[in-house]
Parts: sequence; structure tokens; C-alpha cells
Amino acid sequence: MKKKQGIVVLILTVVLIALLAFTSAVGFGPTGTGAARNIKTGLDLSGGVSITYQAKGNPSAEDMADTKYKLQQRVEQYSEESQVYLEGDDRVSIEIPGETDANAILEELGTPGSLYFIAQTDADGNENYSFTGNGKTGYSLNKDIDELLENGSVVMSGDDVADAQGLATQQQTTGAAEYVVTMKLTDEGKDKFAEATKKAAENGESIGIYYDGDFVSVPNVRSEITDGNAEITGMSSIEEAQNLASTIRIGALSVELEELSSEVVGAQLGQEAITTSLIAGAVGLALVIIFMIVVYLVPGVAAGLSLIIYTGLMLVMLNAFDLTLTLPGIAGIVLSIGMAVDANVIIYARIREEIAAGRSVRNSIKIGFQKALSAILDGNITTLIAAAVLGLMGTGSVRGFAMTLALGIVLSMFTALVVSRLIVNALFAIGIRDEKFYGRQKERKTINFVGRKKIFFTISIILILVGPVAMGIFHVKDSKALNYSLEFMGGTSTTVPFNEEMSLDDLDNKVSPVVQEVTGDANIQMQKVVGSNDVKIKTRELSVAEREDLNKKMADEFGVDETKITAQNISSTVSSEMRRDAFVAVLIATVCMLIYIWFRFKDIRFASSAVLALVHDVLVVLAFYAVSRISVGNTFIACMLTIVGYSINATIVIFDRIRENMRSSKREDLAEIVNKSITQTLTRSIYTSLTTFITIFVLFVMGVSAIREFALPIMTGIVCGAYSSVCITGPLWYVMRTKIGAKAQKKSAAPAKTKKAKKA
Repeated sequence: MKKKQGIVVLILTVVLIALLAFTSAVGFGPTGTGAARNIKTGLDLSGGVSITYQAKGNPSAEDMADTKYKLQQRVEQYSEESQVYLEGDDRVSIEIPGETDANAILEELGTPGSLYFIAQTDADGNENYSFTGNGKTGYSLNKDIDELLENGSVVMSGDDVADAQGLATQQQTTGAAEYVVTMKLTDEGKDKFAEATKKAAENGESIGIYYDGDFVSVPNVRSEITDGNAEITGMSSIEEAQNLASTIRIGALSVELEELSSEVVGAQLGQEAITTSLIAGAVGLALVIIFMIVVYLVPGVAAGLSLIIYTGLMLVMLNAFDLTLTLPGIAGIVLSIGMAVDANVIIYARIREEIAAGRSVRNSIKIGFQKALSAILDGNITTLIAAAVLGLMGTGSVRGFAMTLALGIVLSMFTALVVSRLIVNALFAIGIRDEKFYGRQKERKTINFVGRKKIFFTISIILILVGPVAMGIFHVKDSKALNYSLEFMGGTSTTVPFNEEMSLDDLDNKVSPVVQEVTGDANIQMQKVVGSNDVKIKTRELSVAEREDLNKKMADEFGVDETKITAQNISSTVSSEMRRDAFVAVLIATVCMLIYIWFRFKDIRFASSAVLALVHDVLVVLAFYAVSRISVGNTFIACMLTIVGYSINATIVIFDRIRENMRSSKREDLAEIVNKSITQTLTRSIYTSLTTFITIFVLFVMGVSAIREFALPIMTGIVCGAYSSVCITGPLWYVMRTKIGAKAQKKSAAPAKTKKAKKA
């Protein structure tokens, strides 16, 4: 790069930072397009719409559980952070963040559980519906739905649909994208549909899908469908296919629901929580930049500028992709800032190594980026694979986390490999070329990590065993192995009509301590009902005596009329199906990561030791949850997934160096190669862990209690991840390599000796 080009790059860098700052702070146009204030936020930050439905008839517990699960899938079209929970035996409530018009939501959702599949003609050949140009599809019924139910023209109802999904497929003839809805029917539905499609196919007719007073699709039937798997084609986009699938799912509920109440609820947390979290993020970012400049000098300046660009791009992209941001999400972004440093540390450590090897600064910069590329790509692609699987298979907060994680990974790679490289080369081009501005890697004595493997393995086993021991003790003590939150356990929702409007800070500082005095549990969620003085207080399940005690304290402390206080038991928002989906998604993600590492490193022992170290970190953090009694809720899922991504990334860097050293030092002892590789990457491991720890520690110190409950386990995971990547993964791979490899070599050597003996 020439001097003029370097000046242009630096000017463009300043312009880009200014543009991103303006976009995030102000935005463009009257609505402030791109501004951070327009990022969709969760219930905890901005509130939303709350709707309660009443089930018709006498539904079973299984029917209500199925209804809750399918509703959850439906409302996630508004936000992946939407919540669904049961109230009592026959009510279900949904809470959709960021929405302010309950009537509009009700109109879009319609009447859940009112889906019908209608034959085009009745038994006498008369048309049941015809094209009139009105409604969503242009088709209208010629008869009342009651009449169609009686004469057998309704061939199926929503009860006969097991699932529906909107997908993008590839046409076999042209290869172009095709958007379809796939339907899976129940056993009863399969027989009904086979009979109906046989008649329709013979007569060249259609079967209309009728939901909540209107047709949503009228597909033609080409052939008899006997296997219970149907496909609707002709959608113009994936969004149209997914919306139709969502409509079919909500219409296919096990019970029919009717609206009981709808209201707009306020944020669960005060402005103070948001402000302190944002300040903490800014302070953490500033400290990391200062650290990078002090340690890495000129490259540290480049890292600081690229981190600022990364943060700005992250805010803009959250807005562009319409992702929902929650308070743990803010913590996740702050964490991603620390993790984005990782690629820069890998690169700059490499540059210093090349300078120490006697190369010029120019060549050291070039070679440093080249040698760091494989470690950065492998580490980030492995995590990206996990994010992709979690995004496709997960639900709710798991999917939201995966989307944010994937975005962070892509942006961090871009800023490190492209932006940072351009800035470093630009600074060199304008005349900052002296070696002293870049640093030289000091020669470090190799540490014998492999020789201390028994000590490390023993420590890890003890840390892991603390978990089940603590969980067993607490299970015997209070029947709760872990301190499950409302999201996992459900509880009681109490609506308190205060005499005056209570601010969120008043609720935190005045009301919350009174509630905690009754429950003995800090796990409390409070929401204001917009347009009234009512406040919803969600706690663990309260007994009758505790409810009476809470009502009395509300009356004594705040003058509330006890007779107007209402309470209802509520279910968990994380259903058993959602837990199953999350577990399966994480399991498949782990397998995919294992396969990728195996493929890249050509040795399954690299992959298996990496996954074992990952499991080690998760189990140690689980033990921390068990001992500390920090509540286990949605933030627990986000915490564990963060640790999975963080841990695997650190391990890949060390394995990449072992692979490189094995190629260049074939005659060197294997244990020495492992020790040297870990020692060479030790600076990276320490610095990356330290910068990430700093960002979260600032958040822990300055944040509100909800943030601290998220930050503390994350800090534990960071320390554990640094320990396992340095002390466990290398020695574990060495043990696998020498034990399993030695056996294989002995087996392959035996036939050779036999052949020689025969020749003799």
C-alpha cells in the first residue's frame, strides 16, 4: 500500500466511524431509520401486548400443553422473545414485546383453533365456494360453515394437522428456488385426506383451507395423497410460506380459544437498568481499547478502531435484521465486543513472532495475517455452525441468541480480517514503520503442561463433581436441585390495582422488597398495565396463606383495596417441548462441530478432545449455578450457549498451533510439541480472556441485579474456558493420541513382523 492510499484508508475509516455513530445515535429520515432507538426490544426493556385466551369446552392438560407449544411457534413471527404461558386449567396468555396495538395483534392472530379444509363441491356436485375477488384469496363460501359441517364437505379440521412448516426448496427442472408449505397429518387426518384428495384429483378440484372466516389458501389437488404428508406450492417468498404455515399451526390447535382480555403492558425493568448497562458497555469498550493500545502499540490502535466499527455495525445490523434485543442481549453484545478482540490478538501475536524471527515489519504484517487466518476461520466457522443449527432448530430465546451470535461472528471476522488489516497497512504506509511501534515477541521458556496433566484432570473432575453433589444436597433440602426461575417452573401472577401510578424504579425499590418478604425469593417479575394503575407481579407459586399475606401487605404498605387484588397460577414459559427442542439443537450442533473439526484437522482425537473440553466447561458452570443458587431461566440458556461458543473458539486456536508445529517439527517429541504450542498461544489465551472478562466485570459492577445474575456465571465460564483450553485440551489430546495411536501402531506393526519371519 502506498502513502496516498494509506491516507485515503485512514480518512475513510474516520468517515465510516462518524457515519455509524450518526446512524446509531440519530438515524435518517423522520423516523430515524437505522437508529439504535428503533431496535426491537423485549418485554424487559419496552413492554408489549398481553392477551389472555379462554379455551372452549373442557380441555385436557395435554390439549392445553399442545396449544401452548403451537401458539409459541405462531407468535414468534412477531418476535423470537415472545412468551406463552398457561393460567389455571383453561386459559393461555401470550406476551409479545415491542407491540403497542393489542387490537391489531388480535386481528392478525384471529380465533385460534378454527381451521377447516373444505371440498370444492358437495356430494351432489354443488360448489361449496367460488371465486368472487373478495377476501384474502378471492374465494368466498356459498354456504354457512355449519351446513358444510353437516353435509360432510368439511373434510378435515385443525385437529387433523400435526405440523406445518414454510420452506425454500429447489425445483428439479430449472434449479430455481421454490417456496412451499409442508403439512404433516395425524393418523386420522391421513385417512380423511386420502379420501378427499382422491375425489378432488379425479374431478380436477381444489380443497380450500378456511381459517377464522376467510380462505387463506385454495390449492388444486394433482393426485391422491395417502401418506399423510402434503405440500402446498406457489408461494412467492419464504415469508409468505412461513406465514401460511404459522396460520395453519395456530388454526390446528387442539382446542378453540376465545379472547378473554387484552392489554398493553410496560417494561419489566426501569430506565436505570438500560442506562447503566449502556454506560457499562461504553466503559468496557474503552478499557479494552486502552488495553490493546498499551499492549500492542500501533496494531492496538488499529484494533481499537476496528472494534468501534464492529460495535457500530452490530447496532445497525440489529436494526436492519429486525432482531429483538433484551437485557441479556445487551450483555451479549458487550460480551461479543470482548470476543471480537480475539481475532486481533491472534493476528498481532503472530506479527510479533515474525518480527522476533528476524523478518521485516512489512513482511511480518503480511505473514502474520496469513498464518492467523486458519485459526480465525476454523474457530469462527465452528461457532457459526453451532449458531446455524441452533437458529434452525431452536425456539424462542435460543433462536434469538443464535441469530445475534451468528451476526456477531460474521462482523468480527470482517472487522479483524478486512478492516483491521487495512488500517494496520495504512498506518505502515504513512510512515509508522519502526519495529518498536509493533513489538517483538519475547522468547518464553516452554511450560510442561502435559507433565502436569494428572493434576489438571484431578482438579477438573473435582470441579465437575461439585455440581451433582450440590444438586443432590439441595434436592433433599428443598426439592430443588437448581434454583429454577419463573420461566422454568411457573408460579403465581398477582394483579395489584395501586391507588396511584407506580414508576418502574418505585416498583424495584419499594414494592419488590415487600413481595420478597412474603416469598423469600428474589426471583420477581413486575409489569405495569398501560392505561391503568394495575401492576402484574409474577412470583414463585404462592400458597393460599402466602397470597393472603401478600394482599394484606399490599393493603398495609400502599393502601390497596384487598378485594380488588386477583391472582392466578401460571405455567412456565419454557415448555417441555421447547426444552426438548433446545436440547436436540445443542446436541446436533455439537455433533456438527465435531464433524467439522474432524474434517479440518484430519484426526477425530482433535474433535473429541475439543468437545469433551466443551462439556467440561458447561458442567463446571452448571456446578456454579448449583452452588451459588443463581436462578436458572432464559438467561441460563443464553449463558450456556455463550460458553459453548467461547470455549470452542479458544480450543481451536491451540489445536491450530499444534497442527502447524507437527508439520514443521516432525522429529520433535509429541509432548514437547504440545507444550510448545500451548506456551506459544498462552499470551493470546490470557489476553483474550482478560479483555472479555473486563467487559463483563464492568457490566457486573455497574449493572442491575438482573444483569449481575447473567454476568456472574459468564465470568465463571470465561475463567473456566481459559483454564480448560490451556490446561485440559492439549494434554487430553496428547493422551488420546499416544494411547489410541499407540494401540493402532502396534496392531499395524504385528503383520509386518510376521511377514519378515516367514521370509527368513
